[in-house]
Amino acid sequence: MKKEVKTNVMRVLDGKKITYASHSYEPDATLTGEEIAGILGEDPAKVFKTLVTQGKSGAYYVFVVPVKEELDLKKAAKASGEKAVSMIKQKELLPLTGYVHGGCSPIGMKKQFPTFIHETAAGFDKVFVSAGKVGFQIELAPSDLISVAGCKPADIV
Repeated sequence: MKKEVKTNVMRVLDGKKITYASHSYEPDATLTGEEIAGILGEDPAKVFKTLVTQGKSGAYYVFVVPVKEELDLKKAAKASGEKAVSMIKQKELLPLTGYVHGGCSPIGMKKQFPTFIHETAAGFDKVFVSAGKVGFQIELAPSDLISVAGCKPADIV
């Protein structure tokens, strides 16, 4: 019998008594977000990726956007009140967030950074984000995601 994997994200949600569904697939860090949406049988507009940036001030920001979209760095800077933001280097992700590329979640990072979610999330009953490990996604209500991750809805794509 296969033991169900509990990621840190799932433990955080369990601890806050937030309802979610976990989904797993063969771990492959080369899969695109759109390919993961296909594996899940979901509309890519409901599947979100987590991107970490650094502002000109040195502060870090997290942006949660649909997998088929690109983060607009100018809109991201405006949302965060920075003159400019840029993506962090992949090697900085694990020490900063506790997550690896392809398994980064807005929930349960080592430190809570200001987090913004694309405004379209609110239009869905459920959205998907990484469960904090490559090969795992969680499905939850956007309001729960916004609440637990401290997200601010914004036009960022």
